[in-house]
Amino acid sequence: MTVPSNRLPLAVTMGEPAGVGGDIALKIWVERRASGVPPFFLIDSPDRLSALAARLGLDVPLRALSSAADAVGCFDDALPVLALELPTPVVAGRPDPANGAAVIASIDRAVALVQAGEAAAIVTNPIQKSALYAAGFRHPGHTEYLAHLAGLTDEPIMMLASADLRVIPVTIHVSLRDAVNQLSTAAIVHAGRVAAAALTRDFGIAQPRLAVAGLNPHAGEGGAMGREEIEIITPAIEALRAEGIAAFGPRPSDTLFHAAARSGFDAALCMYHDQALIPLKTIDFDSGVNITLGLPFVRTSPDHGTALDIAGTGKASAVSLLAALKTADAMARNRRRLG
Repeated sequence: MTVPSNRLPLAVTMGEPAGVGGDIALKIWVERRASGVPPFFLIDSPDRLSALAARLGLDVPLRALSSAADAVGCFDDALPVLALELPTPVVAGRPDPANGAAVIASIDRAVALVQAGEAAAIVTNPIQKSALYAAGFRHPGHTEYLAHLAGLTDEPIMMLASADLRVIPVTIHVSLRDAVNQLSTAAIVHAGRVAAAALTRDFGIAQPRLAVAGLNPHAGEGGAMGREEIEIITPAIEALRAEGIAAFGPRPSDTLFHAAARSGFDAALCMYHDQALIPLKTIDFDSGVNITLGLPFVRTSPDHGTALDIAGTGKASAVSLLAALKTADAMARNRRRLG
């Protein structure tokens, strides 16, 4: 595989070392020629990766890097690794909070490298939040921590994407009751603005079309099934249109995601978590990618968790991580091209 000499590699974080992040990263490197994966490097423990490759029966030579820039030149012959040692031995499937600081340090280093222009984008392997919380981590998850590292004052937006569908949940990891209570015109407008800007800058879509889902069955049916569409969602759509953003709706969510409907928009704004994730995972369970919009750098992640029950067994599918790597590479190239 020949790559341009001026191409920047992707930085891939360790994630939970007792999870499947190492398994799938090793698999992808083994299949690099057939899959066309862009060059990447891991910020991880070489000893852990070497032992894991042996356990999985994978022939993966590792190359310790002195700088991220060296990753592209050696990627075809060895898996590049920026060494980050772990204080405690890893047992597959059993997260240890003692390793939490290293997991966080991997994220910190990836952000520093992409901000310094030494990496094209960040791809984060899944973390085990419970282990990080036990180690003193004080952020709800990756997205919020990355926003903190980037110094953002506005909330970043989560997009889930596959080849056939992009969805943005306006409210995310809260109960359904809290999602309804938290839904606001301002939150929908913010999500729409960030999504439209990202679709142009990162996906090369000149005039993005945003479908906006209703909250209630039949999009409220004129107020008979709830007034959120009238009082919250429609004013947000009108505000987005006034800014020149092609937003339409509110549309009933039960008819928004079939193939013909999907052809009419570039992304859908959804009012709560499952309204967005159920159609995406139904359409393409294996290849979904988690993307953080609104950051000053590109970040993607596989759309699955740490899968502790199959960690270290070789059973984990690498399809979502491969999609995350390819998506990050394409987004970074679009961002550079469009300035």
